[in-house]
Amino acid sequence: MRKLIFAINVTLDGCCDHTKSVPDEELHEYHTQLLREVDVLVFGRKTYELMIPYWPDVAKNPSEQASENEFARAFMNVKHIVVFSRTLDRAEGENTRIVRSGLKDEILRLKQELGKDILTGGVSIPSQLIELGLVDEFRFVVQPIVVGEGRRLLDDVSLPEMLQLKLVESKTFDSGTIALRYLRQ
Repeated sequence: MRKLIFAINVTLDGCCDHTKSVPDEELHEYHTQLLREVDVLVFGRKTYELMIPYWPDVAKNPSEQASENEFARAFMNVKHIVVFSRTLDRAEGENTRIVRSGLKDEILRLKQELGKDILTGGVSIPSQLIELGLVDEFRFVVQPIVVGEGRRLLDDVSLPEMLQLKLVESKTFDSGTIALRYLRQ
């Protein structure tokens, strides 16, 4: 069975608003490797609209940073993108489909399919998946900044019981950013 991985960048004060931090080369390389480990991306509308058309455009018209270009290529090589949205009219690309309801059933079906792991990011859809107990692995990238504002990680999550995680890997970048990998126990 495939794992569902939740990955997100977060500041020391728990902010997960992408506009509050700037990814560096090491961070792009880290997320590029993660993209190579999966073949399905699961997003909500907001995260999808942050990723598309930005990364496909970088893949077509490379930036000056090699790490961004590699990330864009890895993003474009993911086989399927599933977007959960009630408001998105259409999706770009043949590999993208919109799902309007049935989050739990769709994720359970995807986990049963053959293939690499599944990656989700953003806040709303991953929060729902955590509440449903469907996330198997958590990858938090903690950046050494305090922003004092913005959306907070897991702020709206309501768990029926405490979620126990086991740290299985950590990596410290030159910038002081720390990548933490946890498995659900």
